[in-house]
Amino acid sequence: MNMNILSKKISEKPVLRQLLAPLWGKMPAGQKGVVVAVFTLFFTLSSCSDMLETDSSMIEFAEDNQLNSARDTVFSLMGVVRGIQTIADRTFILGDIRSDQVVVTNSATPAIKQLANFEVDTDNPYNKVSDYYAIINNCNYYIENADTALVKLGKKVFEKEFAAIKTYRAWTYLQLVKNYGNVPLVLKPVLTEAEAAAEMSKPYSDINSICNYFIDDIKPYVDTEYPAITSSKYSIPVRVLLGELCLWAGRYNEAAQYLHEYLTMKNKPVRTGISSKQVSNLTKVGTGDIRYTADFSRTAYSIYDNSTEMLFYVPMASYDYAGVKSEISSVYESVLANNYYTQIEPSQALKDLSYKQNYVYCLEASQTERDTIYLGKGRSFEFSNGDLRLYSTLYHDTQSVDEASPFSRECLTNYKTSYTSSMIWFYRVQQVYLMYAEALNRLGYPEAAMCVLKYGLRNQNIERYVSEKEREKAGSLLDFDDEVFTKDNTMGVHGRGCGDVDCDKNYCVPQPTSELASYEDTVQYQIPLVEQMIIDEYALEFTFEGKRFYDLMRVALRRNDPAYLADAIAKRNGTLDETLRSKLMDKNNWYLPLK
Repeated sequence: MNMNILSKKISEKPVLRQLLAPLWGKMPAGQKGVVVAVFTLFFTLSSCSDMLETDSSMIEFAEDNQLNSARDTVFSLMGVVRGIQTIADRTFILGDIRSDQVVVTNSATPAIKQLANFEVDTDNPYNKVSDYYAIINNCNYYIENADTALVKLGKKVFEKEFAAIKTYRAWTYLQLVKNYGNVPLVLKPVLTEAEAAAEMSKPYSDINSICNYFIDDIKPYVDTEYPAITSSKYSIPVRVLLGELCLWAGRYNEAAQYLHEYLTMKNKPVRTGISSKQVSNLTKVGTGDIRYTADFSRTAYSIYDNSTEMLFYVPMASYDYAGVKSEISSVYESVLANNYYTQIEPSQALKDLSYKQNYVYCLEASQTERDTIYLGKGRSFEFSNGDLRLYSTLYHDTQSVDEASPFSRECLTNYKTSYTSSMIWFYRVQQVYLMYAEALNRLGYPEAAMCVLKYGLRNQNIERYVSEKEREKAGSLLDFDDEVFTKDNTMGVHGRGCGDVDCDKNYCVPQPTSELASYEDTVQYQIPLVEQMIIDEYALEFTFEGKRFYDLMRVALRRNDPAYLADAIAKRNGTLDETLRSKLMDKNNWYLPLK
């Protein structure tokens, strides 16, 4: 690809133009050649029938371009970000369509129906493993060739960018292995057909091997600052990624350590915030626990503010001709592109999970007493019974169309997908807290995990609701500065959809029906039950965000129990699909076929 062609491509793609324009016009011709080389990787490795494919332009790249200038780094990073754009939609779609949270409609494409039925072939457009290896190969080239010894003004020029590239590679490998099960671990740039063949002939790596390798690979960079690219949100928080890798690898103490360090950093602590879906205008209707009805606003609460809630996302183009545009909306809701015939609907399993949650409201009866109200579940508004997060996300409506109209009369609005037109997000704050709860629980601290769900992690709550014995065992893992984490910025995650859950006497750490022989026996009894509460909370909080299938997978692998995943997905329609369950009892069917 020559410089004129790349310049034309940049001018045609507003996302790239926006990212590169501030520097492009000021760059000398030689520097532009490096940019050409960086983006060549993605224009030549975009799709293929094999996992790794090379051509002469990549060999020319290796011979004629060296990453030894500070200005090279921005363009290398943007090249990787563009690669992640190509797999961005897939991270949502593969995690949702194969889960128990959605069902496909008759209007779904054959590719979507294949995913839902676990009948994906090698021609399915969502099964393009080469897109992942294009990102990996670009990262490998950078890691191999960046002049990490280059120092200017006493600072290593490539340090921040090198750390960012390493985390991009680790994150991409995690997505890859979650979807394919066993994959080639390629750590050197592949620039010839012979090199590609050699890499493909090596033994493949499973998720434990991948996670363990990349934990060690990126942990030296936990304190490296983000590189100076357009937004710090384009960089992956290293401790967050380490926490997730450690969860998958079963290294729970390290997961908890990394996540606690991330949440409690002195200069930039991460709080849950207190944004939630609230009822209004209580009206008394009877006696007992259920005494009131309430009004509801469908307006989505502001949990997607990218200045706070979002931790890592990639920008997406606004138009098809402008670059990589998200197509999430055309799958998840009624839009003009699909003539308002949505391809998916919320499953009965999701609706049942949302419905069974209690919405609790506490009235201050006096300065020392609170009156706890459990709202009834007889409301006719769709999804308004139970947890209100689903009610805030989905809205069914009808429009007037004549019999000859190509447009659907029934419409589904998904408020979450309105954000995907400009970005696809991969980490946000509440996920970090739930991963932390998952790690704490697996370490034998179920009361601390419940504190994440019900009360919020601040020292006053920890001292009140976590036993002294558990606090002593957990040590510094349960230290949250009183001046930083307060009732004005911290809440239990479950309260985001279920009101004043700290008052809910039914939402608590499960207790055995009779006293067990020892404290440890009680903890072991509680761990899987609290884990299920955490996994349910993931489902309620991250509906339609591509998490659910992988959460089910992680627990099923942890417990060595394929039925954990198989039963949940086979019951997504409300009744058990024996054929689907039988298929999913074989773990090989969880993964996409490699080309």
